[in-house]
Amino acid sequence: MKTEVFAQRHIGIRPEDLPEMLEVVKAENLEQLIFETIPDDIRLKQSLNLPAALSEQEFLVHLEELADKNKVFKSYIGLGYHDCVTPSVIKRNILENPGWYTAYTPYQAEVAQGRLEALLNFQTVVCDLTQMEIANASLLDESTAAAEAMTMLFDVRSRDQKKRGILKFFVDQAVLPQTLSLLKTRSTPLNIELVIGNPDEQTLDENYFGCLLQYPGKYGNIQDFSAFIENAKALEIKTAVAADILSLVLLKAPGEWGVDVVVGTTQRFGIPLGYGGPHAAFYATREAYKRNIPGRIIGMTKDTDGAPALRMALQTREQHIKRDKATSNICTAQVLLAVMAGMYGVYHGPEGLKDIAIRVHNRAKSLDQALQGLGLQQLNSVYFDTLLFEVENSTGLKKIAEKAGLNFLYTPEGQVGISVNETTTAADLQEIVDCFSSFLGKDSATAKESSEEVIPANLQRQTVFLDHPVFRQYHSETALMRYIKKLERKDLALNHSMIALGSCTMKLNAATEMLPLSWGKWAHLHPFVPIDQAQGYQYMLQKLEDYLTEITGFAATSLQPNSGAQGEYAGLMTIRAYHQSRGEGHRNICLIPASAHGTNPASAVMAGMKVVVTKTDEKGNIDLADLEEKVLQHQENLAALMVTYPSTHGVFESSIVQITSLIHQYGGQVYMDGANMNAQVGLTNPATIGADVCHLNLHKTFAIPHGGGGPGVGPICVAEQLKPFLPGHPVVPTGGDQAITAISGAPWGSALACLISYGYICMLGAEGVTDATIISILNANYIKERLDGHYSVLYSGERGRAAHEMIIDCRPFKAHGIEVTDIAKRLMDYGFHAPTVSFPVAGTLMIEPTESEPKDELDRFCDAMISIRQEIEDAVLEEPNNVLRNAPHTLGMLTAENWDFPYSREKAAFPLPFVVENKFWPTVRRADEAFGDRNLMCTCAPMEAYEEAVPAS
Repeated sequence: MKTEVFAQRHIGIRPEDLPEMLEVVKAENLEQLIFETIPDDIRLKQSLNLPAALSEQEFLVHLEELADKNKVFKSYIGLGYHDCVTPSVIKRNILENPGWYTAYTPYQAEVAQGRLEALLNFQTVVCDLTQMEIANASLLDESTAAAEAMTMLFDVRSRDQKKRGILKFFVDQAVLPQTLSLLKTRSTPLNIELVIGNPDEQTLDENYFGCLLQYPGKYGNIQDFSAFIENAKALEIKTAVAADILSLVLLKAPGEWGVDVVVGTTQRFGIPLGYGGPHAAFYATREAYKRNIPGRIIGMTKDTDGAPALRMALQTREQHIKRDKATSNICTAQVLLAVMAGMYGVYHGPEGLKDIAIRVHNRAKSLDQALQGLGLQQLNSVYFDTLLFEVENSTGLKKIAEKAGLNFLYTPEGQVGISVNETTTAADLQEIVDCFSSFLGKDSATAKESSEEVIPANLQRQTVFLDHPVFRQYHSETALMRYIKKLERKDLALNHSMIALGSCTMKLNAATEMLPLSWGKWAHLHPFVPIDQAQGYQYMLQKLEDYLTEITGFAATSLQPNSGAQGEYAGLMTIRAYHQSRGEGHRNICLIPASAHGTNPASAVMAGMKVVVTKTDEKGNIDLADLEEKVLQHQENLAALMVTYPSTHGVFESSIVQITSLIHQYGGQVYMDGANMNAQVGLTNPATIGADVCHLNLHKTFAIPHGGGGPGVGPICVAEQLKPFLPGHPVVPTGGDQAITAISGAPWGSALACLISYGYICMLGAEGVTDATIISILNANYIKERLDGHYSVLYSGERGRAAHEMIIDCRPFKAHGIEVTDIAKRLMDYGFHAPTVSFPVAGTLMIEPTESEPKDELDRFCDAMISIRQEIEDAVLEEPNNVLRNAPHTLGMLTAENWDFPYSREKAAFPLPFVVENKFWPTVRRADEAFGDRNLMCTCAPMEAYEEAVPAS
């Protein structure tokens, strides 16, 4: 073993395992297996052109050298991004803890109670500070949250407004520039007309369906919107407010004005700037819109015994069910960051948050007084943390400020903005004053405390917040550390066992890839600093784009999309722009196979396209005859085909080149969903199969951790003809020369998380990433063959091979009274998270082992599945009181005095010997989904209220 070779640490299979595994899969060697899996006409003929692999130590040294190229100035730029303090107890125990960052989206509630509680805390923080009735468990960033608010208000227009075709949406001129750009992106395909103006001067009428206000405004001024909102309500116009969450500690909450939606970012609640992300946005609304709110909601319910349990409420409008009618994509969350922000609220509590907010506000007042004392005019009469000054020759000031290591906001109007933050000290204020004194050629003044009240009484907060006990009892580090650990123990993550989720590629998130995220020179850069201050980031991001472009075979890459769903949308928007540039804007038909990911139809509709579903044949492949019929039917308006490759059924379809050629023949473009890229890297690529654009899930194939449902990064890679349309940004120019408007709030999306994928490629190199693909295919076929005779695999390739995943059919077990859900829950007793349940085929499990798992773990999983198969055989239809229907079994059940089950406690809890050595205990029995949806409760309500809603059964 070569200890410096990272691939040998990342790939779980040892060389000595290969002979036995190849024998099981009935292949002479790996070359034969790959030949029988991937059609020869799409196999790459040469190796990837990537740099030689670095050892882990070499990579860390390289990252340190790059970090030194970033100039970490003190940035007072604002515009929705503020430096803050990440409490060390949160950084160490959540951000740097694989028990939190390797967990999957909490679809299986019984093994996710810790994350769910942390997210319930987050929702409570948001609801309390906004004074709204319901909040989701985070969105991607403030700008996309504002765009989601606009589209939700568009969807819930009154019947009369829809009948009259009302399309106008008013936007406050003080909205953040990146938010305005995103509103333009989202509004254009839906034909929404944006009207931008000053709320104090704007006349609303019945031709508007909604409006968005910024509170405080982009340059810091605070307006009283109460009269504007009252007038809007009288006209049946819905209102949304984008609010700064820390300011709401001191300011009147927007909910008290009667608004319909409040959005924003929780970045300044302990989340590093990270050159733009990842950060957790918030979205709060009225309960009347609980079935329209985008993203996911965490709610309370009861389990089988009537005990309190948490789960994702209303199935969060699961896009696999609603498809093209989905409200939004559920894959638009930042769970890990939301957990951190919620825990920031728990750690500080209401009094701690007040202390921080008052300190920030007082420092802004002190700075205001000192700079006005130098003769400057400050334009914001009411402000929280941001000052705006009239300055002659702001360019001259900029040179002096940057020489002093200070970044201010320089507006297009020639004014200078200064946003102070949680990290700003008295010494920092003096540094700012000295800078201005030098610029003005005056003796420096002293920044002193100011007693002046700048927030009028009618805008001051009067309502209490965070009065639930959870926000009052964990204020010491010891207490919070134990609370975090208590929650972590309730969650099943990759640090316990394999999570064999088909389509989700839960692979190793190597510690060396993760370490740099905590380094200050990566964590503390504002996304709008001058490019010359971010040369380390710029090098890394450019190289990552180059590597992804090489891996996909395309011409260019954009890293801006900050989730897979955003990547889908961005790819379709570039296709839309391409058709328009050719005078073919009428092309709006998007063909989507019935087996496609549920996010695909929702993204197509958001991009203004009409979805036409094509059939799949009995082998799970695209039905060529039906596809050709639909292409010919819609040839004049054909915009795109969305295809997942290998297919969602886990098969490399041999006709893929024929399919893409057909689309091109009739003027369409091919979008490839990159969810299954883990089976392609180094062996084939999207360009070779004939695609024109693909998104890549960096949180799948390229090792960014799922974090319980985010962060995600979903860059798009495009062919030459689409390169000009890659997304731009209004503050820091990016994208092509005919760039579409912004897709996410930051120029390079979640730039900090890109360090992980950069490290993954740098340390694996061309040979390593290819070997990872080969072993992922080997592992899938090994599981397939080991389960043969116990379960039926629904689809396989022409030579009987699976790609990197497979679907096993659990529908025949209904004859034993067993549903696929029973198998999923029983796997918890064996210490495993269930594979993907009932997607893409109801009543099935989709299994993907990835390349990171060792053979021992693959065998444990197979042994568990085979054992469960015998348990199914033993189940008696007339006797529902069996080990599968009662799963999972909790410690409380096992230690109860009474045992009213026809099987032993040992069989329930320790079904195989390996379970005894490393037992994971689910903390609740099965969550009652239907009860929770009927009794929706998604904040930390007082326990007595919960007890009234959840009677013991």
